[in-house]
Amino acid sequence: MTGGKLVIVSGPSGAGKSTIVKHLLSNTDYNLTFSVSACSRKMREGEVDGKDYHFLSIDSFKTKIDDNEFLEWEEVYPNSYYGTLRTEVESLRSSGHNVIFDVDVMGGINIKRHYKELSISIFVNPPSLEDLEARLKARNTESEEDIARRLRKSKMEIIYGKRFDHIIVNSKLEDAFAEADPLVGNFLM
Repeated sequence: MTGGKLVIVSGPSGAGKSTIVKHLLSNTDYNLTFSVSACSRKMREGEVDGKDYHFLSIDSFKTKIDDNEFLEWEEVYPNSYYGTLRTEVESLRSSGHNVIFDVDVMGGINIKRHYKELSISIFVNPPSLEDLEARLKARNTESEEDIARRLRKSKMEIIYGKRFDHIIVNSKLEDAFAEADPLVGNFLM
């Protein structure tokens, strides 16, 4: 395994991990490129295959699982699969890029297990579950039932935070950026 290093950013939905990933990607000194995940769901309007996700049929996704082509994968809902393709990561690394991930908690743990010292894992935590609930509601993209489901999942995910190299409590975004930058910069330089 030669090539770039990996930056794994994970945490509950609504904690701010995607915003932190976008911030880190904007720093050209880090030579970061984003790992595009694969999924078995239908492409939504405006999405682009290979940019937003690698869209696969359910059968194709299951075949890739059987052929051990994923670093990590999860069946999020019945027949709704998401995962990280080994070929995607190794292609980016071999081209000399450092790779950044915005993945769910178990996916982050699995990627770290595979790449060990070649990776840094950062868990983004909300200041509280109440704050997380407010953020999810402010998005105005999900039903109350979906928010309740995400909050139940978040309670479980927060328990796994201690398995990551670093935990950033995202109370204020600017502070989270200021905490993430030296962690990533020192690891990559």
